[in-house]
Amino acid sequence: MSGIAKISLARGADVTGSDLHESGLIDNLKVLGARIFLGHDGANISGMNPTCDIVVRSSAVPESNPEITAARKEGVPVWERAKFLAALMEGYRSVAVAGTHGKTTTTSMLTVALQHCRLDPSFAIGATVRNSGTNAHHGTGDIFIVEADESDGSFTAYKPFGAIITNIELDHVDNFKDIDAIDAIFQKFVSTIAPDGFLVLDIDDPGIVRLMSYVKENRPDLKITTYGESSTADVIIDRIFLDQKSSRARVTLRGRVLGEISLSVPGRHNLFNAAAALIMGMNLGASTQELLDGLGIFTGARRRFEIKGAVDGITVVDDYGHHPTEIRATLQTARNYVGAGRVIAIFQPHRFSRTQAFADDFARELNQADRTYLLEIYPASEKPIPGVTSLSIASKMSQEKVIYEPSMPAVIAAVIEEAKPGDLILTLGAGDVSSLAPLITANIATP
Repeated sequence: MSGIAKISLARGADVTGSDLHESGLIDNLKVLGARIFLGHDGANISGMNPTCDIVVRSSAVPESNPEITAARKEGVPVWERAKFLAALMEGYRSVAVAGTHGKTTTTSMLTVALQHCRLDPSFAIGATVRNSGTNAHHGTGDIFIVEADESDGSFTAYKPFGAIITNIELDHVDNFKDIDAIDAIFQKFVSTIAPDGFLVLDIDDPGIVRLMSYVKENRPDLKITTYGESSTADVIIDRIFLDQKSSRARVTLRGRVLGEISLSVPGRHNLFNAAAALIMGMNLGASTQELLDGLGIFTGARRRFEIKGAVDGITVVDDYGHHPTEIRATLQTARNYVGAGRVIAIFQPHRFSRTQAFADDFARELNQADRTYLLEIYPASEKPIPGVTSLSIASKMSQEKVIYEPSMPAVIAAVIEEAKPGDLILTLGAGDVSSLAPLITANIATP
């Protein structure tokens, strides 16, 4: 929501909004000219003079919210965030980056690479891009890049000129009952891409393979470019080298070497995200070498294996991973980063429904860490499910590796006492577990 507020302000709109607490995002919006109310109150709508033209709501805001109720009473149109963002994208060569995992990083990489090519795209991303220090921007160019979140199906509103789909897996089980429902919403998303547009797909992913049959039958007009390690990919990624803090690989387009992706961020998965960004940038007409150079200066997105500090030889990292596949990739990156040291994870499951659906998978992936401290579930907007707690995961893990501890202060104290020089402490999850990383960093003391 803050991203579309920034873009609207840059275009000269009068923007107001409300949130429950003060934050850096709110301070930034106030500086840009927004009026922000603390707390949700119908008077924030009905008391405005003149009355606002549109109320834009996050999918997390229920119909019973007093501001939504007031808007309905006043006859003010209430738009979903995706509908409003789609309106902002009109008239641009728009690109939507979708997928169960990797979309934030891929969108950020594409943005930084195009900025390096001096194309100044507009963008709206679900995290702060570290290179620019912002999550959204109204650019002077004709390109608009958006991270397309599938969680509630609203990404079908965007109707982009081009799209990237990184992978397709079951997630958001509060809205999608099975993988067939997920496949169906991605098929609907592909159906909205503009005629004769382009689509970039990771052909190594089983979900993408399923989608391909739909694409070939229903969207023969699209220019499709696939990437991956598979010999069937249009763009093949090989000669992969992973270092502690970096990664690189060769990229070849239908037998022609494009060059080397050389990243200053670690992780095998990031090479594939970068390949998708490279292909999309080329489709938008940018120079291949300039794109590669731009990818090389990408420094990451907030909460994506974000190093928060290194004290007394102990590294503290924060990561947004909240799905088993994301946790696997993050822990593999952590293991490569730490070398002979230990990985100590603090995991906060996100949503009761996701914990219930993936308890076995969470347990299997978290066993990669040397030690896992399990906080209690962050509910988001969900009501508890009887019998579903973090113990649902802990009971399935190696008992020598897991400690169930719902108290955040107790976890902070425990990991600081346990960690030794050479270890890596990882805060992991989509809830407020991220608040622990700076506290841990600040309180690690020299023995």
